[in-house]
Amino acid sequence: MAEQERAASVVGPDQLVAGRYRLVSKLGGGGMGAVWLAHDTLLDRDVAVKQVTSTVGLPTEAAEEIRRRTLREGRIAARLTHEHAISMYDVALHSGEPWLVMEHLPSRSLAQVMNIADTLPPLEVAQIGTHIADALAAAHAAGIVHRDIKPGNILVAERGRELGTVKISDFGIARAKGDHDRSGVITGTPAFFAPEVARGSDPTEASDVFSLGATLYTAIEGQPPFGIDPDSIALLHRVARAEIIPPTRTGPLTDVLLAMLEPDPARRPTMEQARDRLAAVAFGPDADPALLRGRPILSADGTVPVWARRATTLVGSRRTAGTGGTLTGLPAAPHSAPRSMSPRGVPRPAELLHRLRPTGPPPRTTQEKIVAFAPMAMAIMVAVLVLALIVALIIAVVVS
Repeated sequence: MAEQERAASVVGPDQLVAGRYRLVSKLGGGGMGAVWLAHDTLLDRDVAVKQVTSTVGLPTEAAEEIRRRTLREGRIAARLTHEHAISMYDVALHSGEPWLVMEHLPSRSLAQVMNIADTLPPLEVAQIGTHIADALAAAHAAGIVHRDIKPGNILVAERGRELGTVKISDFGIARAKGDHDRSGVITGTPAFFAPEVARGSDPTEASDVFSLGATLYTAIEGQPPFGIDPDSIALLHRVARAEIIPPTRTGPLTDVLLAMLEPDPARRPTMEQARDRLAAVAFGPDADPALLRGRPILSADGTVPVWARRATTLVGSRRTAGTGGTLTGLPAAPHSAPRSMSPRGVPRPAELLHRLRPTGPPPRTTQEKIVAFAPMAMAIMVAVLVLALIVALIIAVVVS
């Protein structure tokens, strides 16, 4: 199709992409393109399709590079099949442009979750880290380096049978091990860069470990390890110097997170080692991550956390950064949230619940103590009244 014809083609709801995928609504977008909810008319299922940045008007060489990059993304992502990674289904050509067709997970990102919850408990974050590290360990074993691990790329299912399940998404800038970026451009999100990447080195598996550690740190501390700064250059310099803000809320996760955030990539644990250490915190020292795959995140009471639920709406804005927006650049929610309800059919790790639930009866509130004291107080008042009547009768008899 001629360039003018492609330019005249407006992408929007109800459009049929590649003669098969009917667009429904836009799910999100950014510098790497837009993501749409679509319906696969051939297999009768919902999918997510990613429209890369249009090549209309670009020089031939630049347009061809975008097409090559998109096809590479599809091939790389298709190598990975894991319960905690978004699956790649197809690379479809439409009007001469490639579209990536992926699994659709009704979800919210960890970035959106943080705008609801401010910070998350270390034990919930340990579970998130275990599952995502398990998926990334599989990616590394397949020779894939993600290169852009951040809260916005970790999805949490918000409804359905997968409620509370976490998955890593967007291998849009992933590279096969050994591939080198000769463009001279640092790709990714500076707040979650490893120091060596900020200094210009190619990302590696060790860089993914650092970025995951930075993401988990952020979920607990409420800000990235290097803080928040509207000046991206100043932030990049802090990252390059590995000036990490010491964590104060990480509790049992402190040691493993500091190991993952080690400035020297050679001294960081592998993704597999990080996964095992995270699993030991979340599920106990003998936990087998392979047996935990597909499990939802559970809060201390054994239910899927409130922040993961669709009923907890994303409105308003509480979390601010130096630029006046939210920390993650996404909408936030008010403090109030519905009470957590336990979904039917959600598997609960017995060991996790045993470790989380307190032993013995819960302490009584002040109101409960007052209610419990009321019958005793009434009995004392009746006794005093009876005694007063007896004394009055005795005095009356003596006087008469």
